[in-house]
Amino acid sequence: MNPRVPSDSLRLSAMRAGRHNGITDVGGIRVGHCTRDEPGWLTGVSVLLLPPGTVGGVDVRGGGPGTRETDLLDPRNLVDRVDALVLAGGSAFGLAAADGVLAAAYADGLGWPVGQGEQRVPIVPAAILFDLGRAGSWLHHPGPMDGAAAYAAATDGPIAQGSVGAGTGARAGGLRGGLGSASLRLDSGHTVAALVVCNAIGSPVDLVTGELTALARGLEGEFDGIPEPDPMAVAAYADQLIAERAAWAAGSATTLAVVATDATLTKAQCSKLAGVAHDGFARALSPVHTAFDGDTVFAVATGAQGEPTAIELVDLQTAAADCVTRAIGHAMLSATSVDRSADGGIAMRSWADALGAR
Repeated sequence: MNPRVPSDSLRLSAMRAGRHNGITDVGGIRVGHCTRDEPGWLTGVSVLLLPPGTVGGVDVRGGGPGTRETDLLDPRNLVDRVDALVLAGGSAFGLAAADGVLAAAYADGLGWPVGQGEQRVPIVPAAILFDLGRAGSWLHHPGPMDGAAAYAAATDGPIAQGSVGAGTGARAGGLRGGLGSASLRLDSGHTVAALVVCNAIGSPVDLVTGELTALARGLEGEFDGIPEPDPMAVAAYADQLIAERAAWAAGSATTLAVVATDATLTKAQCSKLAGVAHDGFARALSPVHTAFDGDTVFAVATGAQGEPTAIELVDLQTAAADCVTRAIGHAMLSATSVDRSADGGIAMRSWADALGAR
């Protein structure tokens, strides 16, 4: 493997991942998946449940996004807290999964107070990715019951990664994509983490070496033991990418991410954090933010560890982008190959099976 390149900030060089090296290292955050991979299905939902008072922001840069309630996160608008976030497959149909999360959150007493009395409306922004037809049936997509199932499964423990939840039907650069996560503990005492669903038109592979581009941003020892790519497989993969360009279509991809921290941030600062975190996409995928992708990053801050100083805020933003890149590496390494050609779907090989065995 190529030598690891250092992080952009020397202050981050000695940083270490949290206990789970995932977004649940930010205290109070829980993650649940609903995976639909039975015959004819290849899709799913991932839900992040957030502690009370969590502030949120968003930055959408892809040319074909599919989102719900993102306008609420605009710093100019009233609502200043988020109860849950939903990431789902199914393209625009998959936004229905948020209905199940909304109902479950309301039943748990969550939500923004409206009108008189105790009535509340849960704040549940959502974003979707395109995976329609990858298991042979165009209209097999997540719905409210799947969103409710992911909500009920939420845990603050280690996160299942790879071909699970919203990453079940993901595809990246012709390989099977997936869901990944990563975290960092900063010298300031703050934690920052990312959860990414990698489903990109662009490739996560260095076409010269065959290595996953994201691995160069890994922490010491994080990606050790990865097999070297087979040069013949790399050449075949490059030819495959050229052939697939003719099938690109608007809205047929999208990489989604949530970055989270326990720092105290405003809505505007969360939106800026989401914007900087997009740099993590560009370090792992090429091309990125295309007209065919709906690339979207949410950022949330729980406020448990206090307000960062100006330089600590820069370090937080830098670390968030690094976590996004590393999470893409974990997503691609954890993905498993799937052969759905028997039921009319798309056969997708993982990086490990297509390129990773010399």
